[in-house]
Amino acid sequence: MELAIGFILGCCALGAGLAMIAGIGPGIGEGNAVAKACEAIGRQPESKGSVTSTMLMGCAIAETTGIYALVIAILLIFVAPNMFVNILLRVMGA
Repeated sequence: MELAIGFILGCCALGAGLAMIAGIGPGIGEGNAVAKACEAIGRQPESKGSVTSTMLMGCAIAETTGIYALVIAILLIFVAPNMFVNILLRVMGA
């Protein structure tokens, strides 16, 4: 029984760590967006307002991926283990 609970806790922790790897994507994407926006502003300084607003909107949308990953990781650490252990105890009849 303790082995099964330890397995559940380990898998939830592993899943949370894997979910946080998704934070790499938004960081790279936002860095590329800012670099291209700076490049565009350097070429045409008069378009600074529209380029900046478009870049900020794109960065906000890209950041949602990282936020979703964080929410999933928090759920896997704090909610899922208790839920899975309760299911295991119910199935085992304890």
